[in-house]
Amino acid sequence: MRNLILFVVLASASLFGMTAHAESFQAGKQYVELNSPVPVSKPGQIEVVELFWYGCPHCYQFESTINPWVAQLPEDVNFVRIPALFGGVWNVHGQLFITLESMQVEKKVHDAVFAAIHKQGKKLATPEEMAEFLATQGIDQANFLKTYNSFGVKSQMEKAKKLGMAYQISGVPVMIVNGKYRFDLGSAGGPQKTLEVADYLIAKERAAQ
Repeated sequence: MRNLILFVVLASASLFGMTAHAESFQAGKQYVELNSPVPVSKPGQIEVVELFWYGCPHCYQFESTINPWVAQLPEDVNFVRIPALFGGVWNVHGQLFITLESMQVEKKVHDAVFAAIHKQGKKLATPEEMAEFLATQGIDQANFLKTYNSFGVKSQMEKAKKLGMAYQISGVPVMIVNGKYRFDLGSAGGPQKTLEVADYLIAKERAAQ
């Protein structure tokens, strides 16, 4: 009975969310529907992806808006962060992110990396510079460098590259819902509107299940 009530509540919320934004959010305006849907990482859940770069000022500013939203996502939504890899320092920072994810560091370490680049003026452009900074965050330098150069991290880098191409991204931050819809701060109309578009598309996908 409890599960039935929860389903009804979620379904009602989905329909309400779709109705509230049906006229204001449209494909081709606030979001783009991909020609070829990209498979999600956890079938059965609604996937929301944010592609970002540690060096992107808009991504850094978006953190204060998106993080509280992510913390309140319902259990049927799977949020995933993927580094955008456009070459050069983008790839270096992307490998840093994937390494930290592989090491299962706390969120505060990612926050510290963002702050180091945007507030302290650090480049973090080499593995050695990264390791030296991360040591101030309690991360073992040798372990970081070993993981950074590991086969597993390099495999995840290739996967991230392929996903970025499949999503047809040209900048960051950009979001993808369920491998079908792409939108960003510009198309949505700002950080808060971006999350409203995400909520709308999540509700749209939930109602279609």
